[in-house]
Amino acid sequence: MKNLVPNKKSVIEWTKAIVISFLCVLIIRTFFFEISPVSSPSMEKSLYTGDFMLINKLSYGPRLPKTILSIPFFNQRLYSEAISLPYMRLFGSPDIERNDVVVFNYPQETDYPVDHRTYFVKRCVAIAGDSLKIIDGIVYVNNKISNTNDQLQFNYHLKSDKDLDTVFTSKYNITEGGRISENKDYSFTLTQAIYDTLKSKTFISIIERNKEQKGMWDEFVFPYNQNHKWNVDNYGALKIPQKGDTVQLDSTNLCLYERIITAYEHNTLDIKNDSVFINSIYSKSYTIKQNYYFMMGDNRHNSQDSRHWGFVPEDHIIGKATRIVFSIDKVFGKGIRWNRILNAIK
Repeated sequence: MKNLVPNKKSVIEWTKAIVISFLCVLIIRTFFFEISPVSSPSMEKSLYTGDFMLINKLSYGPRLPKTILSIPFFNQRLYSEAISLPYMRLFGSPDIERNDVVVFNYPQETDYPVDHRTYFVKRCVAIAGDSLKIIDGIVYVNNKISNTNDQLQFNYHLKSDKDLDTVFTSKYNITEGGRISENKDYSFTLTQAIYDTLKSKTFISIIERNKEQKGMWDEFVFPYNQNHKWNVDNYGALKIPQKGDTVQLDSTNLCLYERIITAYEHNTLDIKNDSVFINSIYSKSYTIKQNYYFMMGDNRHNSQDSRHWGFVPEDHIIGKATRIVFSIDKVFGKGIRWNRILNAIK
């Protein structure tokens, strides 16, 4: 009978093979590609909850790790900041185009280093230097209507003569919403195509899009200031900060740049007798140190995005979402969505 106990040489060879494989996977994941799940409906119908997307990190230049003392793959909170590298990216600044579907680290999670913050995926509607405004839900960039796509969704109020149950929602691929009153009033999230189909149905007496009116201030919308009475449907106008821009600081616009100055570009900021002090120096202006972007979900009424927390800094950009590698239905429980696997993300 052969000796089943591995000898020392075979153990070493197997260990080498495992270590080399681990390093190869780690390098690929860090600098080239990564697969990540879609965990919220904010990008439906472009991305569904239950999709697994391929993140192409080469699209915008691989970002070098900031916190190198961490345990990969297991838990994003297991790290040490004893050694922390400055922000660097291979191939220069990311060349993000308008309407790219971008994966980035959530800017609001300031308790963690940038590279250990939660992954978010949204559509970049405006890049550094652009001007942006939203009028009745329509996005304008540089005073032109932004490119729209068939997957955009808004919330609608429906009134029906019959119950709209799961058979109805499954038939029309409606993944969000439901009854809101005992009088057969419903709120559903619909694309334009689904809206066009339903408005011709005789059993639906009312179908109208929900809209917040201009001048209605939503205090949970960035920059959370009554001088900018904006809401998710009527927003701006707003210029997206660009590296090298010098912005004048006053009581009406400081709210737009305070987080950039402090959280993203690591300065101190104090207000004394209505005067601004940056790093203890009296300042009437500030020069932006990196590019910023404005991100929005395609599910326009059910997305936490730049309308709620402001600009996305360049050093938070991870990569471009390019393809769906796997998908499982978590809404209707129909199992694997075979028709979505390997679809390009547009």
